[in-house]
Amino acid sequence: MRSVGVEEELLLVDANSGEPRALSAAVLASATGTSGDTEEHGFEAELHREQLEFATRPQTGMTELWNELRRWRREAAHHAGRLGAAVAALATSPLEASPSISSEERYRWLQEQFGLTAQEQLTCGCHVHVSVASDEEGVAVLDRMRPWLPVLLALSANSPFWQGQDSRYGSYRSRVWGRWPSAGPAEMFGSAERYHAQVEAMLETGVLRDKGMIYFDARLSHKYDTVEVRVADVCLDPSTTLLLAALTRGLVERAAQQWRAGEPPVPHGVGVLRLAAWRAARSGLDGDLLHPLTMRPESSDSVVRALFEHVREVLDDGDRALVEEGLQELSRRGTGARFQRELFRRTGSLRDVVVECARRTAG
Repeated sequence: MRSVGVEEELLLVDANSGEPRALSAAVLASATGTSGDTEEHGFEAELHREQLEFATRPQTGMTELWNELRRWRREAAHHAGRLGAAVAALATSPLEASPSISSEERYRWLQEQFGLTAQEQLTCGCHVHVSVASDEEGVAVLDRMRPWLPVLLALSANSPFWQGQDSRYGSYRSRVWGRWPSAGPAEMFGSAERYHAQVEAMLETGVLRDKGMIYFDARLSHKYDTVEVRVADVCLDPSTTLLLAALTRGLVERAAQQWRAGEPPVPHGVGVLRLAAWRAARSGLDGDLLHPLTMRPESSDSVVRALFEHVREVLDDGDRALVEEGLQELSRRGTGARFQRELFRRTGSLRDVVVECARRTAG
């Protein structure tokens, strides 16, 4: 069984006004003071001081991963609450924000190099790591997962508002994230050697500072023996995060089996994959998506069903039941983007949207 780990980025907000607050350093100090060890609390600073990131340990069981997701969200809410703040699993701030860059030298370099792209990048994503046996297997997986990643984005859509306005997208975070020069779908590589050669060529341009800036939708982790899928919004409900983790592990296992059987990747070009990602960001689950195999528009229900059928055989009984039930529940209640819009229609207040989402994040 392949191990799975999750990284989630959370928005730090004022507990009353819902406005983003630059408190990451104070929250980290609180967490460190409680644990007595910077390595124990699991939190990290991000590009902006209005963000907080945590990472689970790698797990093979989804029950253990579920417990960790809820634990770290509760811990984050606790430490923010000590400062009169809250954490919200929102991929963008619904309210207007003037974010501030963290003080680390690397982040200051990003601000200097990329200007407004860095300054405006107050976005929160969800990254799923799945273990692979080698770089060769990992690259084979990346080549075969490419057309399915926009479906994961659609399932996670949780950023309809931007700077106080409805963006008309389910995932506007992905559109903002796409401003980075290395972000988005990647080409097919064919081998680990070609993958690493491409990464080195990108670094030698001097545009990117380090391997951490290889912002492909899915990449080989430069820290762990994993494939890292980075396409998703942070999800409002942790059950959606768990669903994404199970589906991502299924996609990795399915792709690895195809590679071992000698099945070639679907040869879609990057241009078509970018259109599929745009369609997923625009629609979420509330409109058509592009079918990963044909790249023709179909209903979101049909495309999500195709994803389930694609991974069904490689899921064990527990994951299969979790995925099937999770997809049914997500279809019934809708994405985080739909929840935010429906709440705004009822209340007319983006503040109320943030406050309610923070309440749900805290569990």
